[in-house]
Amino acid sequence: MDRDTAWKLLNEYTKNPSLIKHMLSVEASMRAYARRFGADEESWGTIGLLHDFDYERWPSREDHPFRGAEILRSKGITEDWITTIMSHADYTGVPRTTPRDKALFACDELTGFLTACALVRPDKKIASVEVSSVRKKLKQKSFAAQVSRDDIVNGAAALGVDLDEHIACVRDAMAQIADRLEL
Repeated sequence: MDRDTAWKLLNEYTKNPSLIKHMLSVEASMRAYARRFGADEESWGTIGLLHDFDYERWPSREDHPFRGAEILRSKGITEDWITTIMSHADYTGVPRTTPRDKALFACDELTGFLTACALVRPDKKIASVEVSSVRKKLKQKSFAAQVSRDDIVNGAAALGVDLDEHIACVRDAMAQIADRLEL
């Protein structure tokens, strides 16, 4: 599936602007990691864009991302893409075996956390978020409490990237599309 088709599908199922921005953030982060690993930027980015397209309609663990996987299969998406999308949620039981699987998991929670970090800054700019500030906020359990710190730390480790480098990589990727993210 090309990006334009994925974008149309995402917008068919998702209306929440924050959720759309999240998927754009993950897309940008996946593209950055594809470049870093010498992989196909288009496929990695498109998978990042699609990973939560079904979440607004079916947010329960019983449905997401299972419903999305069914829809993608009906559209002829290959099983390797579906496996990557399924693997971003621990509860699916789908193991993360490829760098792409690991990158999606590693970027997913961190993009949300970085958004929260940017929004509490006086300038509300993602580019102004310092890695050291993110590390401090990770220790504050009440800050962005819904974000799993374990997923952020374990995601970077599974990807084989130092946590500070991971934070900087994802922040920088998000900064490249800051206007679309309104950050």
